[in-house]
Amino acid sequence: MKREQWGSRTGFILAAVGSAVGLGNIWRFPYMAYENGGGAFFIPYLFAMLTAGIPFMILEFTLGKKYRAGAPTTLRTLNARFEWLGWFQVMIAAIIACYYVVVIAWAISYAYFAFTQAWGADTNAFFFGDFLNLADDSSPSNLGKLQWHLLLPLLLAWSATYFATFRGVKGGIEKVNKILMPLLFMMVLLLIARIVFLPGALNGINWLLEPDFSKIWDLKVWSAAYGQIFFTLSVGFAIMLSYASYLPEKSDINNNAFMTVLMNCGFSMLAGVMIFGALGYMANVQDKALTEVVSSGVGLAFVTLPTAINLLPAPGVMGPLFFFALIFAGVSSHISIAEAVTTGLMDKLGWSRPKTATIFCGLGLVVSLLFITQGGLLLLDLVDYFINNMALLAACLLELVLVGWLCRLQDFREYANRASEFAVGNWWTICIKFVSVAILVVILFNNIMTAFKENYGGYGDHEVLYLGWGMLAVMLVIAIIINLSSKKEARL
Repeated sequence: MKREQWGSRTGFILAAVGSAVGLGNIWRFPYMAYENGGGAFFIPYLFAMLTAGIPFMILEFTLGKKYRAGAPTTLRTLNARFEWLGWFQVMIAAIIACYYVVVIAWAISYAYFAFTQAWGADTNAFFFGDFLNLADDSSPSNLGKLQWHLLLPLLLAWSATYFATFRGVKGGIEKVNKILMPLLFMMVLLLIARIVFLPGALNGINWLLEPDFSKIWDLKVWSAAYGQIFFTLSVGFAIMLSYASYLPEKSDINNNAFMTVLMNCGFSMLAGVMIFGALGYMANVQDKALTEVVSSGVGLAFVTLPTAINLLPAPGVMGPLFFFALIFAGVSSHISIAEAVTTGLMDKLGWSRPKTATIFCGLGLVVSLLFITQGGLLLLDLVDYFINNMALLAACLLELVLVGWLCRLQDFREYANRASEFAVGNWWTICIKFVSVAILVVILFNNIMTAFKENYGGYGDHEVLYLGWGMLAVMLVIAIIINLSSKKEARL
């Protein structure tokens, strides 16, 4: 059966950017920059982009286009013993898909609340109490009751992903991203255009951009910069390999990779200006220091910013605009995560796209119900920590070792250069083989040591052991079993 293809170069780039631009750009990057030297953080961040982000993106576009398959089949082609790594990456994507969609469901609910600021004056109590109904005895292992008011927004979020993956690359994913991405950038620019003229907004932006060059010599800052690049670009867990596998034969690789990474990083900086402008205005109105109102993660999106929206002029317009931007960023990323799983299963099982999309999205919806319980936020927090800080970084590291050290890296560079408008030189080989590998070893080792020294989030020993480490062990075992079954089938 002939493999699907993207309809246009613009469609592919917008889809790749849509995958990379997600919730983390809006609520994680601005806070990381603020905490790690402000304007000075952009030096290690840009260095990380050039030595890790762009080289890794070129690598994944090259592998996907060359082998025309998802992660498991591609890695098996490179080395039969490494098919398990491809399935491990697919399982990372599958798990992220099941909890990431819940945050999109929250954003859908908040877009509705934003028209009337239904969250009231005490946004903290509303989010954790009225909205999530988080009980005193809730924990990752004590989930409590299902929160039925979250079921409809969850269905809406999964429906958007199902529509795109069911319709396919050209008819679904490309069309959706051609609408979502321009709208997302337009919304953010509109919000910035209004926010920067508010009292105190420029002070907030100055807080973000003011450089603290003493932080440049702190290894933690460099680790944070590289970590952010790996987290935000959707590399290392089957997504970009899947997307690139649908590229037409004459598609450019290097130029597409540069554009995707630069647009993603540019959006992160725009999001930083938007967020810190709003926080600066909020601090000004409340007569507080910015350090007293700044936060990151779900607390920023669903507690701090609703408070800021209450204070904004025309909150019934600005509020929905912000949450629709959050929804669009989330949906475009969720579609790509689901596509990574769908492509892997289609390649392996030979199922049709409609059948694969229906089965995965249906099962994904059922698993997602765990995260809309009373303790769902805590389960999401614990699972996300182990997936992002352990599994994803380990998958990135192993892929780089496989391709950089066990394959002829020069062949991939030559392939990419032949297919591109401009060539990459030896810097690409050095970055893939040495720089990115070394940085990932340091970050992953530090994360593992931290996890062993203290239980993340103060969760119980049994929760960290079974729901954290246990989940990773089960993923690894399943991936190895699939790998062994493939070898057995090949012998037969």
